[in-house]
Amino acid sequence: MATPRRLFGKNKATPMTEPLRHVELADVLEKLEESGRPFDRELVEKAHQLAAEVHEGQTRLSGEPYLDHPTAVAYLLADLKFDETCVVVGLLHDVLEDTEISDKLLEERFGKEIASLVDGVTKIGRHPYVRRDEAQAGTYRKLILATARDMRVILVKLADRLHNMMTLGYLPAEARRRIARETLEIYAPIAHRLGMARVQGDLEDLAFYHLYPHQYADLKQKVEEKTEIGRASIEAIRDRLAESLADAGIEAEISFRVKRFYSIYRKLHRQGIDISQLYDYLAFRVIAPEVQDCYGALGVVHQNWRPIPGRFKDYIAMPKPNLYQSVHTTVVAEKGQPFEVQFRTREMDLVAEEGIAAHWRFKEGSTEAQAGDPNILWLRQLLDWQKEVRDSRTFLANLKIDLYPDEVYVFTPKGDVFALPRGATALDFAYKVHTELGHRCVGARVNGKQVRIRTELHNGDIAEVLTDPSRKPSRDWLNFVVTSRAKSKIRNWLNAEQKKRAIEIGRRLFEKESRRFKVAVKKVLEMPELAQYLSDEGIANVDELLSRIGFGRITVKQVLRRVLTPEQLKKEGEAPGKLQQVVNKILPFHGESIKVKGQDDMMAYLARCCDPLPGEKIVGYITRGRGVSVHSEDCPNVKRLLYNPEREIEVEWGRAGDDKYPVVLTIETEDEPGMLARLTELIAKLDGNIRHIEADTEETGTGLIEVVISVKNRRHLERLRSGIGALRGVRLVHRRVGGRNKADPTS
Repeated sequence: MATPRRLFGKNKATPMTEPLRHVELADVLEKLEESGRPFDRELVEKAHQLAAEVHEGQTRLSGEPYLDHPTAVAYLLADLKFDETCVVVGLLHDVLEDTEISDKLLEERFGKEIASLVDGVTKIGRHPYVRRDEAQAGTYRKLILATARDMRVILVKLADRLHNMMTLGYLPAEARRRIARETLEIYAPIAHRLGMARVQGDLEDLAFYHLYPHQYADLKQKVEEKTEIGRASIEAIRDRLAESLADAGIEAEISFRVKRFYSIYRKLHRQGIDISQLYDYLAFRVIAPEVQDCYGALGVVHQNWRPIPGRFKDYIAMPKPNLYQSVHTTVVAEKGQPFEVQFRTREMDLVAEEGIAAHWRFKEGSTEAQAGDPNILWLRQLLDWQKEVRDSRTFLANLKIDLYPDEVYVFTPKGDVFALPRGATALDFAYKVHTELGHRCVGARVNGKQVRIRTELHNGDIAEVLTDPSRKPSRDWLNFVVTSRAKSKIRNWLNAEQKKRAIEIGRRLFEKESRRFKVAVKKVLEMPELAQYLSDEGIANVDELLSRIGFGRITVKQVLRRVLTPEQLKKEGEAPGKLQQVVNKILPFHGESIKVKGQDDMMAYLARCCDPLPGEKIVGYITRGRGVSVHSEDCPNVKRLLYNPEREIEVEWGRAGDDKYPVVLTIETEDEPGMLARLTELIAKLDGNIRHIEADTEETGTGLIEVVISVKNRRHLERLRSGIGALRGVRLVHRRVGGRNKADPTS
């Protein structure tokens, strides 16, 4: 039997870029025995047997039997010291999604608890008419809901994702990048919020490895070289630290670690510095018996090395939301090199590395989620804030915001402390304290000084919210608040107000259109045919119908054509689609080139902020009185506009015509003769029509050319961009969209 590879390497900076070796059931059982807790061996064997039966004949892209995957997931869970139920769910986590077995049969064989956990881990099925992002968002929402009931759901999902990341190399490049990006945005932050530093680090480094392989290899080499060169000074610091602590009578275990590669990369990128300018890549860790010994060791370090002001953090006195506790200080060595020292007890160290796994171990292995447990409190708060958010994509956007670590602690005048994400404003603080305080907030008094609602708060600030009873939330607030709670509460208020206005507008439109057909509104609203229409369309009540009319999602004509008799309909005199015909003559780029799904007479036009092209993914936004504004799916404006999901509508490109669409390309070149001539000749050869062109040269010898070209569609644009990028002397090609550039490196 092959020995499985350790879950985590000895050097925390070394990611697991290779998969586990082949893992068998015996390895899983051995890991469960190492935990020292009793477990039901027969139950685990029974789960493995079922997994083997239902996955029989299935293989992974690597060619290995599919059973290897759930067995490896179960092994990872056992290695993290989770209970037998977690391990069993790990073995069965794909049976509902990838086999014919039913949840009813699973419950009969393994009980309701295990069946419920397996269902919680299972993705929501994606139908052909459901967009990928909608299905993904729905799956995350289901996952968080299930996790709030039982934390083991997310633990199994993290182990599943970790093993998938270890074997990601067998997937196509595009799929690898998509999954790696998803891991960085969702799963690694969840591991952080659960305090599972080692799992978080492995997920981040593996995602980094697949997203930026060249940067990863380059950074890995430089860090290893830097560590090897400084090894003598590292050992000297360690020896001096051990001697000084021993002289002070403090028994402590001393170790050092190098920062994770992705953590280093993120810091270099954020600060715009080179690896040679990074000094705190190294940290010493002092593990002391008691809390008072941690502070005593801190005093010893400060006596031996000069501390750097502003680099002291006491997470023992004020633990992080994920239960992390440690004291951090940064000091300067004799040769001027800064290094960090962390002080913590053995229990704190286990919690810092393993998070919720260690936390539950100290509770004698209990995996019951306690109501006040900080590990799940943030999940339950998130769900409370999102109850009124019906759109899964909005929920996912808020989840991503809420997953980032809380790093700013703000106090009320009474001494209550609130944890907020870095960058949080006075308005975020107001909503954190109470919803009504947020709605009525006009400013704050921070450290005795009056500030505006958009003022960013800092660690240790004492803040008092200032309110005005006449104040109301504004849509502009969404541009600067950063917490999911604040965004959710503002959106809810705006949506409620918009719905009131939409109902009123819908009622007026209904009355006006009914008069044209010579029928009384009251009579129409009481007709059984209307009740049947509402039932068929899944509309809850008349107010919901009127709000949809007010938002422009449906027209009054569509409703009346379903409920009135043919004789009554004959009284309508205006030709259908007349409004659309008039608009088609005024607004460019619509008509047959864009279709609003399910709507025959709704006008649509291309938004100028992003200039979408045929072939690009698009989304429609219902405006007030101007029809449907069509944006690129990744347009930053539409993400802000669609805070109300009811105003989104599905659109698609129609049949290809002879329309041409202007795009702006910014081209960076070498400053050499004939560059402009070669460029214009190529554009003409590739059937591009130049509408405007400007050229300039910088003092550095770089040529900058901005050209407006008419293109047929996205494919035509890609041919042009690819051809231009291949020209001798061209460095970069950007497509400028709405005042911003989309970079496309060609070298």
